[in-house]
Amino acid sequence: MGDLLGVAVLGAGHMGADHIRRLDQVVSGARVAAVADPDAERAASAVAGLDGVSVHTDPVAALDAPGVAAVLIASPGPAHEEALLAAFARRLPVLCEKPMVPDSAGALRIVEAEAALGRRLAQIGFMRRYDAEYRRLKALLDGGGLGRPLMLHCTHRNVSSPAGFTSAMLINSSVSHEIDAARWLLGQELTAVTVLRPTPAAGAPEGLLDPQFVLFETERGALVDVEVFVNSGFGYQVRCEAVCEAGSARIGDEHTMVVTTRGGAREEVAQDYRVRFADAYDREVQAWVDATRRGEVTGPDVWDGYAASVVAEAGVRALETGGRVAVDLAPRPDLYATASR
Repeated sequence: MGDLLGVAVLGAGHMGADHIRRLDQVVSGARVAAVADPDAERAASAVAGLDGVSVHTDPVAALDAPGVAAVLIASPGPAHEEALLAAFARRLPVLCEKPMVPDSAGALRIVEAEAALGRRLAQIGFMRRYDAEYRRLKALLDGGGLGRPLMLHCTHRNVSSPAGFTSAMLINSSVSHEIDAARWLLGQELTAVTVLRPTPAAGAPEGLLDPQFVLFETERGALVDVEVFVNSGFGYQVRCEAVCEAGSARIGDEHTMVVTTRGGAREEVAQDYRVRFADAYDREVQAWVDATRRGEVTGPDVWDGYAASVVAEAGVRALETGGRVAVDLAPRPDLYATASR
């Protein structure tokens, strides 16, 4: 196992357990060396059957465990700042699930801490950048054949929202993916947010403002709209259409299977993100492992994580006030001069 990248996985819940499986069964060049979760039983269960894995309730102890050379953070968002700073202090490469840090002040502290090191250590888990359809759309827009992008029309639907899901989380949890995808696809920062609220759907839990219509403005005059509907009741759907001066392109329609049987045909609709974006997660983690073994850091950086937090905060204020809210980003450090491009 000495040739493999030893990874400490922080968090053994829904996402962490899936990444543990991925590192063990899908990704090449890496192994799970340690796992940490406040629930020791859950941590032990997530690595049952894996050899050479130490189990911890303290994330810092996992970082210091024998054989650990990199960190995958899949714990809840409020725990990310402490974990990232601990990894930076040990010069450990990190793949951190989104949100990098839920609040923009904490996210800026991460930007400043990594910039002070003078080199990148962290990749942020905006996995849509690794989805085959999104990558094709990005290449098409970058190629310029459709002319200047004018608008992005986005759809983000879930079957149902988990217990405790709030109206603000439609933006800072669900739409955060569209925030990063829009910045990346267009190569522009988002500068303002407006949120419109139709009458809540009958299937929405009491008090949840669902669906919402989120409108973003960009620094070069494009518009991005997102329909987010987390209690659609029928499936998980993510779509994006780019409308440009010389044409348009849409993704998300064909990511399905059509089953034909006696009496008719049915089209499968994914029920959660693990089905729709399974390949993207696999490619994301494999790319991180490959780059780390080369001594490089690629993919979305901490500036991307910070920008997503700032835009999401502005979106929540727009939701609460019913008005247009400007996005106020701090000056970008030179280390991230090409972020989102």
